[in-house]
Amino acid sequence: MHNAPLDPLLPLFERERDAGRAVALGVLINTIGSTYRKPGALILIAASGEYAGLISGGCLEGDLGHHARRVIDTGEPKLVTYDTRGTDDALWGIGLGCEGAMEVLLLRVGPDTQWQPLAHLSQALLSHTRTAVGIVTESADTNTPVGTVVVPNGTQGDQVHFALQDAAERAETGWASSISPSWKLFALPLWLPPRLLLLGAGPDAIPVVDFAARLGWKVTLADHRPAYAQASHFPAAENVVLTPTDRVGENIDLASFSAAVVMSHHLPSDLVHLRTLAHANIPYVGLLGPARRRQQLMNDLGNLAQRLRSRLHSPVGFALGGRTPESIALAIVSQVHAFVFKGSAYQPPTS
Repeated sequence: MHNAPLDPLLPLFERERDAGRAVALGVLINTIGSTYRKPGALILIAASGEYAGLISGGCLEGDLGHHARRVIDTGEPKLVTYDTRGTDDALWGIGLGCEGAMEVLLLRVGPDTQWQPLAHLSQALLSHTRTAVGIVTESADTNTPVGTVVVPNGTQGDQVHFALQDAAERAETGWASSISPSWKLFALPLWLPPRLLLLGAGPDAIPVVDFAARLGWKVTLADHRPAYAQASHFPAAENVVLTPTDRVGENIDLASFSAAVVMSHHLPSDLVHLRTLAHANIPYVGLLGPARRRQQLMNDLGNLAQRLRSRLHSPVGFALGGRTPESIALAIVSQVHAFVFKGSAYQPPTS
């Protein structure tokens, strides 16, 4: 799965855009062998040299900054290649040791480009809408030089339209090309962060939100207790909703979530939450508490339990050990991460 979050770039982008200063966007378009990041990774570099996002583990960013300044000054895109597959790595004096090669295309993003493609991508991220943009990486067509940005607007030719649509739907990078005139286009999808719903906003939800937010996820918490449903307790959360337990489905759009975790520590509330989730299509449902508690709740659900069995993870989280709220939060977020990103550690529920 493509995983190049845009969020880390936005504070720098918005600051420089507000000041009217152009920046350089670096897009990793090709890799060979072992590399820290894969195609689609992004870095944003200001004229001052300040940057956001990573292309490597911090080894190449300084050198890339020198190229970026020229791109900002001239407006001419530049393809920068790093090859660390042999002993020539010593040439850079940075000892990468990654045994891979990568190509990074640098583009100027500024008032003259209507701040594209970042303007389009940031707006789509705000509305949580799948999309992809195209960037011309090779061209013999003077009308579409290297660095041309294609933002989907419904007027592209079929080949480009389908490439962008496919990249957006699969959340994976892609390519489109033409022979006459010769050009090649890189399809860059927007990575939409997973949305996590926590049903229960007690103190032990705080580290869950912290870990998830560190990963760039969007977290919504819901609780029927005014003392718990306090936005000030969860500054990194996207939403904190005070709602009666039996009206969660009315007050929150459940269709937008990748995972939900029931953690109210209140048996009647957990039962109502599970009833609601049985009718929803959230693919991962976690339930905090021991197996005997799960069995009691499943018995109380009756026939509805069948609608949850293939999705319900209980006790929720990986068995990492540790009993602190932070340890439990790490176990929960790790399991959700493995599920969302199809990690080999993930195992589907057995009951």
